[in-house]
Amino acid sequence: MRTQSLEFLRKLVNTPSPVGHEVRGQRVWLDYAKRFADETFSDAYGNCVAVLNKGGSPRLMLAAHADEIAMAVNYIDDNGFLYVRKMGGIDAAITKAQRVVIHSRGGPVKGVVGNVAPHLMKLEGDPKPPKIHDLFIDIGVGTRKDAEKLVRIGDPLTLVDEFDLLRGDLAVARAFDNRIGTFAVAEALRLLQGSKSRLRAEVCAVSNVQEEVGLLGARQIAYSLKPDVALVVDVTHATDYPTVSKPQHGDVKVGSGPAITHGGCNHPEVVARIEAVAKARKIPLQHEAMSSTSGTDTDVIFWTRGGIASALISLPNRYMHSPVEVVSLKDLEQIPELLAGFASSLQEGEQFKVKI
Repeated sequence: MRTQSLEFLRKLVNTPSPVGHEVRGQRVWLDYAKRFADETFSDAYGNCVAVLNKGGSPRLMLAAHADEIAMAVNYIDDNGFLYVRKMGGIDAAITKAQRVVIHSRGGPVKGVVGNVAPHLMKLEGDPKPPKIHDLFIDIGVGTRKDAEKLVRIGDPLTLVDEFDLLRGDLAVARAFDNRIGTFAVAEALRLLQGSKSRLRAEVCAVSNVQEEVGLLGARQIAYSLKPDVALVVDVTHATDYPTVSKPQHGDVKVGSGPAITHGGCNHPEVVARIEAVAKARKIPLQHEAMSSTSGTDTDVIFWTRGGIASALISLPNRYMHSPVEVVSLKDLEQIPELLAGFASSLQEGEQFKVKI
């Protein structure tokens, strides 16, 4: 991967962006994307847009969500221990005994998720996984009054695990979901801005907020931008490790290329164009089927304003919603190439409609 792109990815992933509190991550994204855009802007809730070839047609939206799963301070007991609630799909069982940072208004506060030693527990039968309200955070104080000098109810928490290279082109981090998507749409702008081929479409790269709690930011920005076509980038579950059922969850491998999804919100003509671009550029694709929903922003973008032709491109991700998400940087590099190729393929005023 290009050195500057890798550093952007590292900084983007390492910058905390808890759902509903994405500002710091959005600043990192905008600072990078504006180098390749004609203009940038943000809206009331922090959805950020970088526009290339303003006034072109059709209007293409390349969208990904900026937020990561997190926790929030919910209660402080008399001894200064913090109790939390979920912000998105946090797994309480793997959150025990982790280091955390509370993002308070006065600055970051370090803490640990307490874990009772097995010597002190008397268990009958198999232990039950903890609920989120069972977790308690130790910030090294002895009273509620001392804790309240540092944090307050509602402050978000994230785990401290950061980006690292695992082996070869495999990387590990706590929040590839979905900083890899916002990375990809910004990189697509870079490729398009540096291309010598004529771009006819207006391209709006979008880093949207609050996907993890209901696909909320995508609803806002898709309505405002009113694109003619939209490509969404997110992660998908890799199934190439023990205990995962391929008959149930499909066959998706890390290192075998991006995945595209068929059915539902994925417009067949847009999917066909993605496949044609991938074939022309020799980008390997993996394939996924969906039933009622994709579980991504595509689900809300496609029905906005009477229907926006949309499709989902996904990066295979092992151990999703954990501190050790694993992805292939080679797979990731292919997504901006695919997005840029799709944008370059669009003809003046082109529209995608199902053939009846």
